[in-house]
Amino acid sequence: MTQPLPRTVLTASAGIAAALGLTLAVTGPATAHAAGGPRTAAASTTVTPAGHAFNATLTGTATFSAGSVTVTCSVSSSSGTVPAAPGNSNASGPVSSAISAPTYSSCTTSMPGVSATVTTTGDWSVSMQNGAPVTAALTMPTTGFVLKTSGLASCTVTAAPTSAATVSGTWTNGAPSSLKFTDAAVPVKVVGGFGCPTTATSSKFNATYKVTDTSAPGSQITVTG
Repeated sequence: MTQPLPRTVLTASAGIAAALGLTLAVTGPATAHAAGGPRTAAASTTVTPAGHAFNATLTGTATFSAGSVTVTCSVSSSSGTVPAAPGNSNASGPVSSAISAPTYSSCTTSMPGVSATVTTTGDWSVSMQNGAPVTAALTMPTTGFVLKTSGLASCTVTAAPTSAATVSGTWTNGAPSSLKFTDAAVPVKVVGGFGCPTTATSSKFNATYKVTDTSAPGSQITVTG
């Protein structure tokens, strides 16, 4: 599937979530507004092919940072479906798609003797807004992402601890298209004993997902105006 353990950086690489796997309720960027001037409506957005299923697979690494510890997960993915027509088009805003909660596995940390696991639950969604660049928003449900460390430091990091949270990124059309999140901030709550960054209130998320059309492998999921 937008907005840290003692300085904790959680890194998850996989082949989205998202997405970032995710049924993320994604919201589009706010409309522009110049001081003293009228608000500018968001550009029209169309996601194609309408009704096609897609899969998002992490490439490289995805990182979550909260404090000074780094957790790296080497596998992550999510799936969803482009809305059927006419829901795949919006004359003045983003188009949203429900997606599965992203999965993360094969996780390691930068701290000797400390391991990590990630659990995701609930409904997630992702939305795309046409523009230059095309922007993306990934929304996770309340407490929909929980990272736990064990060993020398036993900590629990819960993302979106009190309400749903949206992570902002960018979309690039291609073969396949990609969804990228760079230092996207996510609110978190950290609990635990010695070595846990319990004062951290946010985590940075970095990840790039390749998005493929699973209904028609020869097609590409594309965002246009």
